[in-house]
This record gives sequence, C-alpha cells and structure tokens, in this order.
Amino acid sequence: MPQSQVTGPADLVLTGGPVHTVDPARSRATAVAVHGGRITAVGHDEVHALIGPGTEAVDLAGKLLLPGFQDAHVHPQGAGLELGLCHLADTVDPAEYLRRIRAYADAHPDVEWITGGGWSLEAFPGGAPTAAALDAVVPDRPVFLPNRDHHGAWVNSKALERAGIDARTPDPADGRIERDADGRPTGMLQEGAVHLVGHLVPDPTPEEQFAALLRAQAVLHSHGVTAWQDAIVGAYANMTDPAPSYRAALDRGLLTARVVGALWWDRERGAEQIPELVARREELSGGRFRAGTVKIMQDGVAENHTAAMLDPYLTGCGCASDGSGISFVEPGELKKYVTELDALGFQVHFHALGDRAVREALDAVEAARTANGHRDTRHHLAHLQVVHPDDVRRFRALGATANLQMLWAAHEPQMDELTLPFLGPERGARQYPFGDLLRAGATLAAGSDWPVSSPDPLQAVHVAVNRVSPDAPEGTPEFLPAQRLDLGTALAAYTAGSAYANHLDALTGSITVGKAADLVVLDRDPFTRPADEIAATRVLQTFVDGARVHAAPDA
Repeated sequence: MPQSQVTGPADLVLTGGPVHTVDPARSRATAVAVHGGRITAVGHDEVHALIGPGTEAVDLAGKLLLPGFQDAHVHPQGAGLELGLCHLADTVDPAEYLRRIRAYADAHPDVEWITGGGWSLEAFPGGAPTAAALDAVVPDRPVFLPNRDHHGAWVNSKALERAGIDARTPDPADGRIERDADGRPTGMLQEGAVHLVGHLVPDPTPEEQFAALLRAQAVLHSHGVTAWQDAIVGAYANMTDPAPSYRAALDRGLLTARVVGALWWDRERGAEQIPELVARREELSGGRFRAGTVKIMQDGVAENHTAAMLDPYLTGCGCASDGSGISFVEPGELKKYVTELDALGFQVHFHALGDRAVREALDAVEAARTANGHRDTRHHLAHLQVVHPDDVRRFRALGATANLQMLWAAHEPQMDELTLPFLGPERGARQYPFGDLLRAGATLAAGSDWPVSSPDPLQAVHVAVNRVSPDAPEGTPEFLPAQRLDLGTALAAYTAGSAYANHLDALTGSITVGKAADLVVLDRDPFTRPADEIAATRVLQTFVDGARVHAAPDA
C-alpha cells in the first residue's frame, strides 16, 4: 500500500521512478503524488489511481527523483553581483585574468571602480598577485578584486592611493597588508585589511542588488537547490546587506526558495549588538524568509595563515613560524555571546576553519549548553578544514552540526601548494574529516559557500564520495580516502541534514507524506552508475511546493 493522505485526484504525479526518498521508513519508491503543494502519496503503481483529468503527470522514465537540495552556507546576492561584474571565477590563468580585466575596463569606460572578483590564489606565487600587474592593464582607475574565498583582495596602485595605504600604514588588528622587502604594499590585502580599500568602493544600487539575488536564485534552482542558509545577512567588507533584496523579493512574490538568514555578528562590537539582532530577527522574518540565526566568523583561511591553529604554521623550510592565525572573537567573550544568543533562541552559525577555531566554537556551544541546557538551537560549524581528533566526538555530545563544504576535500593546487606545506603531515592528515565525524555520530549538513566555489551540489557530492575533484587530471591521488562518505550519506547531508540545520526538517528534506513537495529530478540514477561519474549528473527539473521553478531545455 502507498503512504497516502488523500484519495482524490492529485495536482501532480511523478511516476516511473526511481524515487530516493531520504526517508528511512521507505527509502525507495517509484511514484509520488502532490496536492496543494504537499506530498500526498509515496508508493508504486497504485499511486496512478490519483491521476485525474487535471493532474499533471510527469514520466520520470528511469530518472531519479530526490528531495530538493538545501545549501547550508551560501552567499547568493554576492554571487549574483559577481556574475554581472568583472567575473574571474572559472580560470586560474593569470594572463586570462588580466585580459578579462582590461576588456571589462574597456567595455565600461564610465565606471569609477573596476570590481568583481573570484580569482584563485593558486594562480600566483605564494597566492599574492601584484598591483603592478593591474597597473599595466588599468592604470587610470582604482581596481578592487576580491579572491574567490573573499578573505583577500587584489588592488592596483590607484586603489592603494585612494585609500592612503603606503609603507607607513599599519596592519589592522584583524588583517594584513602584503609588503615587499622595503615595506611597500604589493597590492594584496588579507582579511580585515580588505576593508581599508573595500569601504571606498561604491555600493551597487538597490535595483542591481535585487537583480543579483534573483539571478542567483535562478542559478541555485538550476542546480536543484530549493532552500538555503544565507551565511551573511548584513554588511561585511565589500559585501552589501542582502536583507532589502529578500524583503523586496517577498513583497513581489518572487522569492521561490526557502531561506534562513544568518545575521552578521560585527566582530568589532560586543554584546551591545544583541538587542539589535533580536529586533532584526523580528523585522525580517516572514513568509519564506526567516532570520533566526547569527553568523560569527571566528577565523580566516589556511592559505593566508589566518585560520586559527592550535600550533604555529610552518615556514617554507618546514620550521615553526611565529604565527598561528587569528581568533577574530576573543574565546572567553565568544562563550558569553553564544550563551546569551542561545538563551534568546538564536542558532549560531560559526565560520570555524582551523583546529583552534573549531575548539573555540565548540567550547562556546558547551558553555551555552551548560548555562541554558540543551535547547533546540541547532548551532553549526562551517568549513572544518582541520579538526583535532579530541574534538571530533564533541559534535554529537554537544548537538553541534558539522556543516561540510565537500568540494574542498581534494588535491588541487591551492591545497598542495599553499596549504599542505605549511600545515605539515600530521595536521594535513586531519583535514575535512567527514568520515570520522559520521562515525562519531555527528549530524552532517552541507553547503557550497558559493561564490567561493561551485553552487552545484552534485559536484560536491562527487568529491565527498571520491575524495577527488571532478576535473582532476588522471592519476590524481585520493585525498585522505578514509574520510570518504557513501553516496546515500552525502545526499542525505545535502537534503535532510541541511533541512535539520535550517529548522526545516518538519517540512522538507525527505520525500514523505505530509511534507512540502520540494523536489528535484536528475537526468540519471547515480546509485546505478560508477562513483567517478557522479559529477556528470545534471538537474532536469526543480519544484518548490509542487510548483516548477526550473526546467532544463531537454527536461
């Protein structure tokens, strides 16, 4: 018998399976019925009885039906803006970067600042491009180009001049100005130093920001994403606050995804901002948008040595350096802030990449649990590049979700040239411990961090299963293969796991009777194909509440 709530005709029936439900009570089916935006039946041939004269019947023809993907860490408006500016994200060729920058400047002679970004650190020696290279192609206007992880920016001499940055300018407490042997700025800004120039770049207009959000929503739907957590709602560095765009999309009936907004924690302030966050939660939440999360960035990234590590980074000769990264929020204060936020019912979304930052975030969660008891706040830690073995088991004990950026767990130049030599073999072997976290009982969610990396969940799932990038040269070794996930677990993290992190699990995340019909149709069943073909899988159709929000031309 099918799982069913109604016996009358359905609005939509998808049949001819397979259906991967991500529901342990019934993991596989071949037909699903939808009425009023909700799943009303899950079963096999008997579901055909719910097809009436007005029912849209979709023949899956052997293609896989899944619950919609949910991205637990993404920056849609910023990604959408980059797509419309000087876009550098799909190459690692320095000459191509300069060609595009010159072409963009020539095509936009009236633009005061040349901006955009998405370039990769591995394209340049030491991950540090120069102002001189930019000066050669754009000598007359300031250029400001964040790299793909948005923890650094490449600027030209005009931009440095506008900002008054020279050899006498001190590094900010939370960042670094890269310099030559004589102390002169070279054109690369790290972390908090990005803001020294970034605050001068004119904000895009509200109309441009709104168009960027809708552009990004369409891209995410094309990859089967039906819900996400926007990892920064607020103004940060050169990123504009997406809240007005979400409000406009809601007001115009154009927000077709379910969105959780993570309100930005200003690390230059303290607990005095908490009442403002409470007011903002009430002001912004409504419809498909809810702002019940606070985002705290605890450290930087490993490639520029700002990720917070328990032990110092190594130098080029393999010796201990005098730096172990930056904890942006003092750990004792972090405990107080998280305890207060938890008591107010906020979820905290941590950026925690280095092993010290991971420990500091878990210590803060532990302090909140000790003070407030175990509340259903579902705090989660994103990135988790290096996790000390002693902290792996703490995720389950504290009810902290591991928010995985699966695509990064592979050998590629940024890993092999800018990370592994400076971590050393012991720490290098602790990176992206997906398998250990799973075996320790942690709840796994998944996100892309787009525009830092691809928004395509299937590319990320490919890496989680294979620990090799889809575009890696033949013969590339697996990256710590003991940390692989099986396909079902990786898909569950990107559906049910992220739904749990988003407090959407009662409504979405599995194909279960009574839940919203947030669904995605793939062009094949990857469970029946070799694992090294997962990334070739494409999304054909995406539904939210049973309404089609994306259809590929050949769907």
